Amino acid sequence: MNPASWLDVPADSMFGLANLPYGVFTTADRSARTGVAIGNYVLDVAAATGDTVHATGSMNAFLARGPDGWAALRERITDWFADERWRPAVEPHLIPRADVTLQLPIEVADYVDFYSSQHHAENLGRLFRPGNPPLTPNWRHVPIGYHGRAGTVRVSGTPVVRPQGQRKSPAESAPTFGPSKRLDIEAEVGFVVGLPSELSQPVPVSAFDQHVFGVCLVNDWSARDLQAWEYVPLGPFLGKSFLTSISPWIVPLAALEAARVSPPVREPEPLPYLRDGAPWALDITLEVFVNGTLVSRPPFAGMYWTGAQQLAHLTVNGANVRTGDLYASGAISGPNRNERGSLIELSWNGTDPVELSDGSRRTFLEDGDEVTITATAPGPGGARIGFGEVIGRIYPALSDSR
Repeated sequence: MNPASWLDVPADSMFGLANLPYGVFTTADRSARTGVAIGNYVLDVAAATGDTVHATGSMNAFLARGPDGWAALRERITDWFADERWRPAVEPHLIPRADVTLQLPIEVADYVDFYSSQHHAENLGRLFRPGNPPLTPNWRHVPIGYHGRAGTVRVSGTPVVRPQGQRKSPAESAPTFGPSKRLDIEAEVGFVVGLPSELSQPVPVSAFDQHVFGVCLVNDWSARDLQAWEYVPLGPFLGKSFLTSISPWIVPLAALEAARVSPPVREPEPLPYLRDGAPWALDITLEVFVNGTLVSRPPFAGMYWTGAQQLAHLTVNGANVRTGDLYASGAISGPNRNERGSLIELSWNGTDPVELSDGSRRTFLEDGDEVTITATAPGPGGARIGFGEVIGRIYPALSDSR
């Protein structure tokens, strides 16, 4: 049940007073500004507060204010909707969500993607290293990741144009060039950095919530054939860098207190800089739809490495984080087939196709397919917290004249 408000918020709304996610939106008559979703409405934060930091078309300047600024505005907005006396002042700045166009909420400074689901890593290990241990020797010791391309992080709804590049199957004697034939998804959770850190000053696990503002959904589109040919010895490049989609709403960490759970037991115990203090595993359940068919429900709570540990490792060598940095969990998979966060796992590398509700089958994505990822988490008093959705439709590769 959502906390009481004078606004007519449906009892089962995922955007109730316990949530208050932030985004950036436009309307037909006005340019981009920051909004907060509540019920079926968006609060125009710039107009309601009179603070020009929310009229920049990006959340970055607000995020840079840090935890005190985030908490003060959240408390203020919560009070506005909980107390009837604020209604005359606030109600004029509410816009139906159906009337807004959502934009990329942040200017992405840097983008890092991790590989933190044990089940995902084991599945890929079994697929590509049969007869060997599914996890590489370092996996249980260090959060593995790669630096992605910030410029191709785009908001939900951005067309997914099939990437082209070199690919070589095991049966081919030489590589060929052309559109990816093995286009895939990765259902992930992303963390948005607000307060920057200083160069050469690592961020400890205990300072996670002093730097990270909130959480969004991520689809890290993957061209598996391009990736397989290029990744030795330096890892993902063109197979990942063509597009990463994120949800338009960022759910503050402050809304996720009821979703915090203990992480899985780690064996062996991590090195001291990676040891948990307060638990930062999050009980988030994702749902993945292909053309409207629910194909997977990946559970985020079981991720081996948490967002706090990922941030600690990302900075332990002295690298700093900046306002607007985004880092993602890596594909989320659980122990069951219907909990796998990528098609390469769901179809077991193409040998066991996924059947959709229209009777068609998929191993990898076809042109015209649409993928939707949603997620929910527990909130206070039995409420549910929603993250919105991240959507992408596949379009044919651009014609190549070479």
